[in-house]
Amino acid sequence: MKKVTGVRFRKTGKIYFFDPEDLELEKGMNVIVDTAMGEEFGEIAIACKDVEDGQIQDPLRKVVRIVTDKDKQMYEENKAKEPEAKIIFEKKVKEHDLKMKLIDVEFKFDGSKVIFYFTADGRIDFRDLVKDLAAIFKTRIELRQIGVRDEVRRLGGCGMCGRQLCCTTFLGNFDTVSIKMAKEQNISLNPSKISGCCGRLMCCLKYEEEVYTEKIKRLPKIGAIVKTEDGTGEVVSVETLKERIRVKFKENDDTFFKKYDAKDVTVIKDAIADDDVSSQDVENEDDLKELEELEKLEMTENKNSDDI
Repeated sequence: MKKVTGVRFRKTGKIYFFDPEDLELEKGMNVIVDTAMGEEFGEIAIACKDVEDGQIQDPLRKVVRIVTDKDKQMYEENKAKEPEAKIIFEKKVKEHDLKMKLIDVEFKFDGSKVIFYFTADGRIDFRDLVKDLAAIFKTRIELRQIGVRDEVRRLGGCGMCGRQLCCTTFLGNFDTVSIKMAKEQNISLNPSKISGCCGRLMCCLKYEEEVYTEKIKRLPKIGAIVKTEDGTGEVVSVETLKERIRVKFKENDDTFFKKYDAKDVTVIKDAIADDDVSSQDVENEDDLKELEELEKLEMTENKNSDDI
């Protein structure tokens, strides 16, 4: 077991563990920590606690100190430089005729580097741009291309639920979201209904995945043949959270339906799971193509998602 404290460098950024040493740290306090890129200004997101050695990524770097008035002044001075840096960057982008959109600027606490976050379609040759910026700011320049999810995280907004976006309030990382999750949760596979402000699959599809996956294991699939107190029938629909099924019976020329708790039926012959999204699951072929494209983008962008 090791004693650690969780530090976040941005409001919705990832939380990193540091060694608090003998410092008395509380949630919300600002601290200076030692990182691979030098000293950084951060905020305590998790107060001191003991964690298993396996949960810590070595080497465990240290909290250098609680911020002083001088540290705060330096941090505020860096923040004050950002608006002007944005103007300079956009001016230089026009001069070099580059197709890129600036999202944010970050001055490192010790002044060793300025990072410009941008979005663009495809790769951009910005070597000449970097040279110009380095000559102006007299320090190292880093241009970091980010995805649309990171862009929306920076800009903020409200989701269709009416609340502030999860990525701008509490999400530290972007988990991979799949169309299968929406299908398992019986959500309409309409791209406009399951996509967020970023145009990618909504992060909240991931929240209940574990519950649905566990319950689905205990439920017969649609098309399964089951034995009930009223005879043998075919499962035509499943209420996953309630663990109830709707069974179709045929008696001579009559057909009738009845609902049962899953625990009260016996599966005689289960159906084969259909995890793939097909044309039967969507309203039209265009929706199917758009969903397939969304899933491809999901897999590629999550690999490159940046902690900003």
